[in-house]
Amino acid sequence: MRQALHRLTVGTNGQGLVDVTDRVSCWVEAQAIQTGLLTIWCRHTSASLLVQENADPDVRADLEAFFRHLVPEHAGYRHEDEGPDDMPAHIKSALTQTQLTIPVDNSKPVLGTWQAIYLFEHRAPRHRRELVLHLIGE
Repeated sequence: MRQALHRLTVGTNGQGLVDVTDRVSCWVEAQAIQTGLLTIWCRHTSASLLVQENADPDVRADLEAFFRHLVPEHAGYRHEDEGPDDMPAHIKSALTQTQLTIPVDNSKPVLGTWQAIYLFEHRAPRHRRELVLHLIGE
């Protein structure tokens, strides 16, 4: 059994979904672990992770619009230390995931035909986010 650990820095352009599938897949393949389990951990409380459709950009646009509607800015939150998007970002992160676990086969993450791995940025300004990748297998 082998393990590998990596930190992946992802730049964002503000709120929205950032596809990290290729970067994650390239790192997994480079580890030469044929069969295993990949854990992806987002080290932030105002961003999250999703596995979602990668073919139709309307899916991503609709998801982003849904979360803006579900958790609006200026809704009377007490915590607005970093601006009106601050508490909504924390709520959106709480409603989604900060960790993904994906099987690995033939040194590739096992994703469906239309699936991709996304960092979901919930803050309005640009950020540099860190994902921790942990791969275990043989």
